[in-house]
Amino acid sequence: MLWRYDSGAPAFGIFVDDEHCMVGNEHGVITTLGHDAQVRGQVRLPDGVKCIVADDAWIYAGCDDGNVYDLSGKVPRVAYAIAPEIDIYWLDIHDGVLGVSDADGGIAAIDHEDEFLWRRPGRGRSAWMVRCDADALYHGHSQGVTGYDWRTGRELWHTRTGSVLFGWQERASVFAGTGTREVVRLAKDGRVERGYRCDAPVFSCATAQGGEYVFAGDSQSSIYCFDAAGTRLWKLGTGCGSAYSMQYHDGRLYVVTTGGHLACIDASEPAIRAAQVGDVPQVRDIKAPREAPRTVQPTIVEVTGDAGAGVVVQCLDDRGRLRVQVVSDGYRRDWSVQFPKGIREPGARYLVTEVRESGRGGFYRAYGDIRRLR
Repeated sequence: MLWRYDSGAPAFGIFVDDEHCMVGNEHGVITTLGHDAQVRGQVRLPDGVKCIVADDAWIYAGCDDGNVYDLSGKVPRVAYAIAPEIDIYWLDIHDGVLGVSDADGGIAAIDHEDEFLWRRPGRGRSAWMVRCDADALYHGHSQGVTGYDWRTGRELWHTRTGSVLFGWQERASVFAGTGTREVVRLAKDGRVERGYRCDAPVFSCATAQGGEYVFAGDSQSSIYCFDAAGTRLWKLGTGCGSAYSMQYHDGRLYVVTTGGHLACIDASEPAIRAAQVGDVPQVRDIKAPREAPRTVQPTIVEVTGDAGAGVVVQCLDDRGRLRVQVVSDGYRRDWSVQFPKGIREPGARYLVTEVRESGRGGFYRAYGDIRRLR
């Protein structure tokens, strides 16, 4: 273990890329750190953060207030307002389509306009896993893993495993961490490919690219590494709680824990060889800033009169529904823009840092800061 950051409350949300590491805890605080473990910034959402996920250039946080926040600008904005009766356990996003799994075991798909494509009760309860790709939603719950067509909600397959407590996906496989002390690897047609046996119920799992290594975090504060064939390579005590969530990036494993820590573990082969002969680094402990950030107000919008740098969009009333369209030159006027609902006002114009076409076409997505034009 190289370093661990104490966020101050149990933490489920984690996101890591080339630039930074993020942790979201049960107090709603999202902290961004550099890979050098230095705190770069904090925001506070109105309730606990259950997960942080990326979709292309966008980063989203699922919050216990029932909303999903877009973190791509200076101010978090409500990107999706889920039905208030849904207790979100996990979410994933692919090209603007949101998959949501919930405490009752339900599964839903929501489009870029924050409208339900479909919603189903699911086969089990306590649905801690949903993963999305271009073809399907993979839903893990108390009765196993179920695949659904994301367009229609039609069930494609169902595979019984132990109760699923976490899920991960690679291009051709999904991985389910289960209460029966095992990570189960499934092909995306539902066939069981392999099991990775642990010593206690598995709270979380992740893989190196392509599933070359499989990692698991159990309920007894231990982390495991397996090779693709299922051989256990090592087991490590975290010293800071059980890993609620984890992510592997560039030779390092990042975990967030029941104790509220974001921890960075060197999982490279040289580090493993060094540890085997007793050469381990001194762990660096980093504390949270003394002053907690104020709770964000996602409906407050800065006003500007300068439309020079950015893309201008306008909110229109489309038969009782507020839609947003690009009015700057060079864009299609018949496409809508994925845009926060909480700040839409009929007739208002806004300046957005960027507007990007969705991967599958048919609509645009607002990216970056949003200001209202006078």
